[in-house]
Amino acid sequence: MGVAALTAVLVTGSAVPQATAGPDRPELRQAVQAFVDAGFAGVQVRVHDERGDWITGAGVRELGKSAKPPTNGRFRIGSATKTFTATLLLQLVAEGRIGLDAPVADHLPGFGLDRRITVRMLLQHTSGVFNFTGEYHPDGTVVSGIPWQGREWVDLRFHTYQPEELVRLALARPARFEPGTGWSYSNTNYVLARLLIEQVAGRPYAEEMRRRILRPLGLRGTVTPGASPEIPGPHARGYHRYEDGGQWKTVDVTRQNPSWISSAGDMISTTKDLHTFFSALQSGKLLPAPLLAEMRTPHPGSEGFFGRYGLGLYVQDTGPDCVGTLLNHNGSVNGYAALMYSTPDGSSTLTASITTGDAATNPTTEFPRLLTGLLDAVFCGERAAR
Repeated sequence: MGVAALTAVLVTGSAVPQATAGPDRPELRQAVQAFVDAGFAGVQVRVHDERGDWITGAGVRELGKSAKPPTNGRFRIGSATKTFTATLLLQLVAEGRIGLDAPVADHLPGFGLDRRITVRMLLQHTSGVFNFTGEYHPDGTVVSGIPWQGREWVDLRFHTYQPEELVRLALARPARFEPGTGWSYSNTNYVLARLLIEQVAGRPYAEEMRRRILRPLGLRGTVTPGASPEIPGPHARGYHRYEDGGQWKTVDVTRQNPSWISSAGDMISTTKDLHTFFSALQSGKLLPAPLLAEMRTPHPGSEGFFGRYGLGLYVQDTGPDCVGTLLNHNGSVNGYAALMYSTPDGSSTLTASITTGDAATNPTTEFPRLLTGLLDAVFCGERAAR
């Protein structure tokens, strides 16, 4: 859900990074440690490039204990899920099962969708459909959606939402703009994409994800959890800090029902699996070249901190003194954040997990600076050295 969704605050401390796998890279260790020094609870990082694999962790696995985050640990990847969902739908496009510019209403007639909304508009966030987690306008006004933070979400964190329920809630609100006339990030687009996948493929979303992407790539640490609150396998714990009645409270939210975000952000993965998936995607193993090019063609009105948005990923220009184009889709849900970056040929990647805790001050204000420092260390060697 991006930087704005990193509202939970994290544990202070400066636990040293655990031993790394691969050649020592002090500039990367320093960039990783900076997250913990700023107040994030724990970090897992995997870098793959011409020097091989570099894997490390820093901080703690659990508040009040000294164990470090497992470098092979599972974590909630938030909106990085959108790249998986987009790839799945684009595979159906590649097979001719549905057109990229086909009206979505022809396949999902029960929702009364505007017939101008196309598959492309869902994946590019240009449909104008209301975001069921709420709309944030430039003038500072907020139109609320379902609870996704604070005490209200904590109390409801095991509630099950059906995908159709989330879509109908969104469609009951006025559209942000007419289809195709603007750009606005909306989780509703990717829940509609899920329903579209199920309708066209004739199988449940999770089954189709396993059949087309997870099993072929051997992503054994990646799951689409549905309504299950569990994180299978080794993992660090995540925490949500919120204000209630003038008092700050910290709650362990490792177990939570992710159906509230559905196919827009519910997946669980590992740094290794995210590397394998994103590298395979960028190197052309999952989509034919014309559709990969469509995926990487950003909407001109979508410029932001992570770059400009294509079809399920961001396209970022790092400049002539770095690697040039960098593809990414990060994500976060309460307790966890994920990073997923790759060069266009898939040969260099950065994947990471960041967990939250109970810092007295909010380190998310430092997130852009910390992320820039990490990206420079991974992808911009000469610039980082200056």
